[in-house]
Amino acid sequence: MKFTKMHGCGNDYIYIDCFNEFVENEQQAAIVLSDRHFGIGGDGIILIKKGKIADFEMVMYNPDGTRAEMCGNAIRCVARYVFDRHYVENTEFTIESMGKVKYITLTLNGNEVESIKVDMGAPILKSADVPVNSSKDKVISEKITVAGREFSMTCVSMGNPHAVMFIDESPKDFDLNYYGALFEKNTDVFPNRVNAEFARVIDRKNIEMRVYERGTGETLACGTGTCATVVAAILNGFVDNDVTVHLLGGDLKISWSGNEDDSVFMTGPAAYSFTGETDLVK
Repeated sequence: MKFTKMHGCGNDYIYIDCFNEFVENEQQAAIVLSDRHFGIGGDGIILIKKGKIADFEMVMYNPDGTRAEMCGNAIRCVARYVFDRHYVENTEFTIESMGKVKYITLTLNGNEVESIKVDMGAPILKSADVPVNSSKDKVISEKITVAGREFSMTCVSMGNPHAVMFIDESPKDFDLNYYGALFEKNTDVFPNRVNAEFARVIDRKNIEMRVYERGTGETLACGTGTCATVVAAILNGFVDNDVTVHLLGGDLKISWSGNEDDSVFMTGPAAYSFTGETDLVK
């Protein structure tokens, strides 16, 4: 089976072109291929298919074999992949993931894709829809104590659930693996588990952030998590409407009006790592 390794700001996945390949057991393939010691290695696998309600479909699995709803970094890579292979000639098209359609706009430098802008849709803030168990209709700057430390938490869904915590120290100095795992697996609060972001506001236009992703652990970047972090920062009055988020793997630019009905727009790169063939799965 042929594959392509790509990443968005270091958030790396194994991409399988299902126009030309067939994966019989997708969950098992994700577990085997994502293993960084015995497989190809990645934050999961992405199957690129013909869309049912959009031009293309992105089917995403975490390294533990669980299905994921959306990944902002992955969808940018899918967009570049299908354009580079001339599956689409236009610079504007659509990609679906688990029934949700995202709108893509490519910026070209000559014939090369320079950056990809994704309409990530409006943020979901209602607690029951994130989902997060709370007596409040929305969780904005709500106190939560984990392992003896109190955090101020804002919960947002960008098609998948996020809990955003703003901290005083640099995220680089924060014990992400310890606290991130406790947040992710706290099903009393997050019935579908959660992606946990820990962020520090630098100024009105810049945030630094690290993320612990559900089913994966720490990744170098998370597109939906970056969007959720900016939404949370705007809701808390920390930043303006156009923000650059500095992640371990690079920078993403996020724009949101602050109106709950308006879309969040994410702009960032997509890069190739390598291509290959594997017989680890059929």
